[in-house]
Amino acid sequence: MLSAKSQFPSMRSRVLNVACLACLYLPVAALAQGADHADMSAMSPAPEALTAVAKAVGDACQIDVQGRPGKQFSPAHISVPSSCKTLTVQLIHTGKKPKAAAGHNWVLVRADDIQATVADGLAAGAENDWVKPGDDRVIAKTAMIGGGQRTSVTFDVSALSRGTDYTYYCSFPAHAAMMRGALSID
Repeated sequence: MLSAKSQFPSMRSRVLNVACLACLYLPVAALAQGADHADMSAMSPAPEALTAVAKAVGDACQIDVQGRPGKQFSPAHISVPSSCKTLTVQLIHTGKKPKAAAGHNWVLVRADDIQATVADGLAAGAENDWVKPGDDRVIAKTAMIGGGQRTSVTFDVSALSRGTDYTYYCSFPAHAAMMRGALSID
């Protein structure tokens, strides 16, 4: 006869199992976030939301990026014309949850640096918006915002190289695994 303890997985085991499933299957992660993140229609971006070209205004360029329920960015790929001298990214959090519950930010790094910057950001904690202060690998970042809020960052495009893979992500805990996008200079 098995004891009650061995018949049922511990709470920690169940949480770890759900966390592993969330990394592999998007709807599980959305359901784990509650009603605000469980809108299944928000989990599949429209085809036009997959790639967007930054709009040029003279030699300055700009783009709006939505942080959407379901831990997604829209667009999922940003193409920056090589004629841009600066790029302004305006982040719009389209959810409803406050920053402490499901905040979003936009952090740009070289694709090769993502794992290390995410790990170091987690150690930096909420008081630093989950980004290590002074991290040279971070090319640009916005503040962490809650549902219904907006923020922006402007940076010099000369910090980027054509042919290099760049990734942007949300540094809120458990968001970075799925809430990512790619940026390229064209």
